[in-house]
Parts: sequence; structure tokens; C-alpha cells
Amino acid sequence: MVAEIAPAPALETDELWRLTMEHSPVGMAIVTPTGAFLTANVALCDMLGHEADVLITKSFQDITHPADLDTDLRLFQQTLAGEISSYRITKRYLRADGSTLVGDLSVALLRDAMGTPIHFISQIVDLSERQAFVDRLDAAEAAAEAERRTAQAVFEGVAVGLLQIDAQGRYVATNGRHREFLDLAFPEGHRGRAGQLGFAYDADQQPLDHDDMPSVRASRGEEFDDVRVWVGKDPHARRALSVSARRVLDRAGELTGAVLAYHDITDSVRAMAVKDEFVSTISHELRTPLTAALAYLELLDESTDVSPEGHQQVTAARRNMLRLSHLVADLLFTTRVSAGSPLVDPYRVDLAVLLCEAVDAASLDADNRGVRLVSRVPDSLPADADGMRLRQVFDNLLDNAVSYSTTGGVVTVDLGVREGHVVLTITDEGTGIDAAELEQVFGRFYRGENARRLHIAGTGLGLTIVRSIVEAHGGVVSLESTLGEGTSVCVMLPR
Repeated sequence: MVAEIAPAPALETDELWRLTMEHSPVGMAIVTPTGAFLTANVALCDMLGHEADVLITKSFQDITHPADLDTDLRLFQQTLAGEISSYRITKRYLRADGSTLVGDLSVALLRDAMGTPIHFISQIVDLSERQAFVDRLDAAEAAAEAERRTAQAVFEGVAVGLLQIDAQGRYVATNGRHREFLDLAFPEGHRGRAGQLGFAYDADQQPLDHDDMPSVRASRGEEFDDVRVWVGKDPHARRALSVSARRVLDRAGELTGAVLAYHDITDSVRAMAVKDEFVSTISHELRTPLTAALAYLELLDESTDVSPEGHQQVTAARRNMLRLSHLVADLLFTTRVSAGSPLVDPYRVDLAVLLCEAVDAASLDADNRGVRLVSRVPDSLPADADGMRLRQVFDNLLDNAVSYSTTGGVVTVDLGVREGHVVLTITDEGTGIDAAELEQVFGRFYRGENARRLHIAGTGLGLTIVRSIVEAHGGVVSLESTLGEGTSVCVMLPR
């Protein structure tokens, strides 16, 4: 036997409906077939910012955003006409303070037994926060897209070849400039993976091995700058590239790939080669007449037919000719360095004796400048080295130390042995070098601000020659300096 539930009295039903509306968190309203409000619950009044007695004086047309009104009216009329029984749309409302509320509106039409429309029941869910989030998300996506397009424009527009690879060496992205270099190196096409061999050569224009390819090195996690390569089948049309690489890491610090930059330095390399050739040619052309002139000046200096005043003039001429001869020798040496020719010819030599001779030679100039030379040199320090080249090193370092010292300053020369290495340190109390210039002082023809300001003569080749000779011996040279306090140069040579 099934128990029957008796229907609730109409009074109870009306009260239940009233309580449901009143306490619902969703905005609810009863609207006439003309759109006027009959009643609205607290939630809807709070949403729209109107008191209940004010809201019932309005119609839904009054509080609907003008841009959404036509759509709402069309659906409203379709419901009245019986074409649809209900509808649901997202629309905007105008709050009492003039701000906009975005709501999810559900509308159903209640009819009597004869089918005549009685009133609409509307429910509105406030979507403002969700819409604000969507708007922020859209704005973020738009900003990200704008940044992506900007980055893409920069990526494609720069005159540097750019390549991105993953940890397996697969090509992720390349720009137009890099694709031009790929066409030169791989005219039959590139498979998009690091290590493919083609018309790619090292700095000496010898074919590159797989492991020496910049992309392969980068895929292993190496970072480097200014790796020189040549690309192109025709030697006369090849391009010289300077390649740099940087790793790309994920949040955990794991390698995910690398980015490489390919700079076209062909014009610079060829201009340097032309300059070296010019310097070499001029130096060779000057050497012969200089040698002859020095020989004649030496004969004049030894002649008894020359007056004392004439001897003084000959001595001055010889001194300047010797200086010019040394300059030519320096220029010739730098061309040998550029050409990759052997720079040193080691033999057994006493470095202590060699250094003492250099200090004696520098003492005359030091005395003239009011600079004191202090030497801490052992009686003997034999080593296998190129004595003539190391004398160049000693002379250049001492000349710099004295030239940049101030009157009353001290230049200290230390020579000794440390952990199987010969260590020479020359320290002055001179003007020092600006920190911004320290990385450039060993560059060819580089003359710092102090040299120009103090009008110190020179070509900017001295430290270049020092480094080349020291490195040719398998050693290293380092320099420390403090502006206004002085400079210290340290040379370490394998004994």
C-alpha cells in the first residue's frame, strides 16, 4: 500500500515560494509580460545596488546594458509568442552607481490554464568576478601574443644569425639570417639537427669535425664566445662567422637546450688580413734602408773626422733610428703572430742574467724620470727559453712600468720559482689603469686613456707582444691595476 502525500495548501505554497526567493543566493525576480518588475529578492537588489521599492518601479529594459538590450528583447518576444518557453543568456546590467554587472540570466514564462502569459520568472547569477578573471586572462593572452610578435619581429629582423636547439641537438627555431648561413654550408639542405657535416671550416679553413661543430658543443652544454668558423663551398665566397652559445635551463637547473648567435665578421677578418699584409710589406720595405742607415751612422760615430758636436748629432740620430728599428721589429713580430708562424726557439739561458741586463738598460730612462728601480733577482736561474724573445718581454714590461710611473715612484722587479714555474712580477706606483680598460690592454694597437692624456709615446703593441711570447712559451701573463695607485704584471713560465 502506497501512502499518498496530500498537496500543500495554497497559502503554504505561496509562503514557501516567498521564503525561497527571499533567501536564495541567486538574484530572482518576477517580471510582467511588459517587462516591469513585480518583485525582486534581496540578492538581486544587492547585485544591482537598488532598494527593493526603487527596483519595482523599473523594467528590465531600464537596467539592461544598451548593447545587450536588442538580444534580450528578441528572446523576450519569442517567449511571449510561444516560439520558445524559456531562454538563457549572458548579459550586462547597469548598477545604480553606473558600473556594469555581468550576469547569467535564466528566464521562464508562466502561463495560465488558457495559455495566457501571467509573468516571467527570472534568475540571475553574478558572473562579474568570473568575467573579470576572463578579461584579465584575455588581456594577459593579448600581452603575451604582443610580446611574442615583437620577439618574433626582433628574431627575424636582427642581422645576427640565431639558432635555438634542444638538449638532443634538434633545431627548435632559426631566423632568416641563420638560414642564409645554412644555405652556404649545406646547399643540398639541412636535416635540422646539430652535427651535420657540410661546407663548414675552422678558423684556419680546415674542415670541421663533428665534435667541433658549434651546435654540437652547445648541445653538450658548453658556453663559449667568438668561436671562428667559415662556411661556403667556394673559398673566395666563404663567410667568416663568430659564434657564441648560451645554455637554456629549466626550473630545476637541468639543460633543455641552447641558443647560438652567428655574427658575420667576414669584412672585419679580410680587412685585418689586408692590414696585416700592408704592415708586413711596409715593415720589410723599411728594414733594409734602416739597417743601411744605422750602419753608416755607426761608421760616422767611430770616425775621427767628425767634430764633438757632430758626434752628438750622430748619437741622437742613431738613438732615433734604433727606436724606429725596434718599432719595425715589433710590427714584423705581430704579423708573424697573425700568420701563425713559430714565435720562439728555446735554448738554455740564464733568466736572472737576462733580466739584470734589461733592468740595467732601463735604469737610464728611470733615472731621467726620477724613478727608482728595485730588483730582487737570484744570482742565477737557468731555464729552457728563447732568450731573445724573453728580453723583448722584459724590455716592454720595464718600459711600461717606468713610463707610467710618477717622479719619486718605485718600480719593483721580482724573479723567482714557484711550484715548478718561473715567476716574474713587475710592480709600479704609477697612474694605474681604469677597470673598464683592463680587458683591452692586451689588444693590438690599444692605447689607454692614460697614454693619450700623458702623451706617452708608443704603438699599443707592447703588451700584445708580451702575451704572444709568453703564451708561445706555454706560460700565462696577468695584470692587476688600481687607478691612481699603480699596476702589477705577473708572468708565469714553465721552467
